[in-house]
Amino acid sequence: MNKTLDSIDKHLKRRHRADRRYRLYGQLAIVFALLFLLMFFFSIITRALPAFWYQTASLSLELSARVLGGEAGDPLPREISERQARKLLDAALALELGPSSERAILRARRALLTPLAALELKKLLLEKRYKDQEREQGVRIGDKLLLPFALSSESGNYISSLRYSQLGSKEEEASSLPEPQRRSLSILQQRGLIEKRFNFAFFVRSDSRTATSAGIWGALVGSFWALLIAFILAFPLGLFTALHLQEFAPRNRLTYVIEVAIYNLAAVPSIVFGLLGLSIFLNWWHLPRSASLVGGLVLALMTLPTIVVASRNALASVSEGIRSAGLALGASREQVVFHHVLPRAMPGILTGTIIGMAQALGETAPLLMIGMVAFVAQAPMTPLEPATALPVQIFLWADHPDPAFSSRSAAAILVMLVFLVVMNAAAVILRRSFERRG
Repeated sequence: MNKTLDSIDKHLKRRHRADRRYRLYGQLAIVFALLFLLMFFFSIITRALPAFWYQTASLSLELSARVLGGEAGDPLPREISERQARKLLDAALALELGPSSERAILRARRALLTPLAALELKKLLLEKRYKDQEREQGVRIGDKLLLPFALSSESGNYISSLRYSQLGSKEEEASSLPEPQRRSLSILQQRGLIEKRFNFAFFVRSDSRTATSAGIWGALVGSFWALLIAFILAFPLGLFTALHLQEFAPRNRLTYVIEVAIYNLAAVPSIVFGLLGLSIFLNWWHLPRSASLVGGLVLALMTLPTIVVASRNALASVSEGIRSAGLALGASREQVVFHHVLPRAMPGILTGTIIGMAQALGETAPLLMIGMVAFVAQAPMTPLEPATALPVQIFLWADHPDPAFSSRSAAAILVMLVFLVVMNAAAVILRRSFERRG
């Protein structure tokens, strides 16, 4: 008897030790997963922060009559050329840094600002002219304006490196900047003309050749059109396919083959769908290349098997007693499915659909195959215009030779992660809402 109790006691102790060990393994796994997740977000956020801020130099700009023509006090001319705007900028820089006629110094001063500074000044002056037409007194020739101009990415990096000059790596990076530019930036900074501002342009502008002027608005609009088309096509088609296969289709060999094909399509690599879209939508149907319409069609094909599988699983999870009770009360098969089964399965269907759309948001390979890698400087107004998508824009910026685009790529990744979190949160909210109604 004592031997039996001792053996039972030893067995229980081994089980308790195994339980504690398994709990410890689970806790360690959770801790490691959280650590890796924190490291991932920390690396992305630290790389993305420079993209949300930019350095500006406030310059006193004189609207010289010699450059713009006319007399002092006259309204701004109807057309201002880029050359005139560049001369105004040169004069403003000379006023702060001193006059110089050397070409090397003039080129170095122009390199302080972005290559689009003259175009931005031209646009700003034209906007002021149109606004002043409605007022009696406005900006006139001969007036002086204090305007902020964005520094180039190299100049901005140098200003940032001055704040961390104790780090040798930062000092080595800044040494690649020519001496005239460094001297000019130091003068501007000593006079308090350089200021750090939040980069709103990153969210409202499209792609650009310069990192300071590049934004994600065009990529966001292209992704919106592509996802909208994918949802409009894939959701109803996938839902009715799942309804037919789960509720109405006979259980024969053809149905089995179709089910196996759908499950296999859900596991096909996304680049295969890109090749399919390239051969059918572009080469056969001759749809516009690089358009969001083609991207939406490809993403719809890719998301359709996922929606079918998720919808079938949601329909299968509904209790069979609901179907039997509806049929016993005299309802038809269609009434039972659409009035009782489908509403109870809708939370799972919507959850699977939103997760499939979130997966489509991050797909890059199929969009690359259909040519959505074009340089798009303006957001597409319709799905038929050339466009790019957010993951493709991230790919292009990450592969750019200018190091300043690396922070833009990380910032775009951060924005896409925010959208993914929002979409998954919407799936949870919709699921709970339908469950409460049920």
